[in-house]
Amino acid sequence: MSNINHCGYGYSKILCEDIASWFVSNFFPRHKINLTVLHRGLKREHALGYCDVMTEVEEYPHRPRNFLIELDTYMDEETYSLTLFHELTHMAQWIRGSLRHRYGKLCYSLKPVENYDYFDQPHEIEARKEEIRLYERYLNEKQVVPVEEPSQGWCNRLCGGAIITK
Repeated sequence: MSNINHCGYGYSKILCEDIASWFVSNFFPRHKINLTVLHRGLKREHALGYCDVMTEVEEYPHRPRNFLIELDTYMDEETYSLTLFHELTHMAQWIRGSLRHRYGKLCYSLKPVENYDYFDQPHEIEARKEEIRLYERYLNEKQVVPVEEPSQGWCNRLCGGAIITK
C-alpha cells in the first residue's frame, strides 16, 4: 500500500489527492510508494514543478520508492493537473529504472541527460507526451455522464435548445 501526503498552500487538496491516488492505483498498485506533494512558490526558480528522490545521492537505490514532488502554488486547474501528471511521469521513470543516477550523473536509459539541452532531454520529452495522455485518460475516467437524457427544459436553459451528444 502506498502513502500519499500533500502540504503547502494555494492548491486544491481534493484535486491533488485524487490525481496522485488515481495515478498510483492505476500504474503501481502493488508497489509501496511514499509520495509527498509539496506546494510552494517556485516563480523565482522559473519552474512549475520538480520530482526528486528522497534519499541521499550516494544512497540512490536502483528503483527508489520515496519521492518528493514540488509544485508551484496558484496554478489554474488544467495547468496544475498537467504539471502533476508530468512530475508523476518522472516518478514512474525512477520506479521503472529508466531514470537513475549512474556514476554521479542523471541518466535516462543509461545515457547521461546532461548531453542534451533541457527541452531535448529524453526523459522530459517522454514526460511532456505523457502528461497530455494521462490528463485526457484521467478526465475520461472521472467524467460523470448523465444516465438519462436531460429534459427539454434543462437543455433549453443550458444550451439554448441544442442537443449535445458524445
